Amino acid sequence: MNAQPVDLKLLEILVCPVTKGPLRYDAENQELISDQAKLAFPIRDGIPIMLADEARELD
Repeated sequence: MNAQPVDLKLLEILVCPVTKGPLRYDAENQELISDQAKLAFPIRDGIPIMLADEARELD
């Protein structure tokens, strides 16, 4: 899978749509992690998908 780079400036301004809290970038899995909401938002073709319905729940 070829991961397109994510704009780091974009990552600085994005927040979790559920908690409005900070996100952590997981480059290996191409996800943005919300530790507060325990959700992982996918990044597809370099674009973060910031929809709760698309997020993966974390254990």
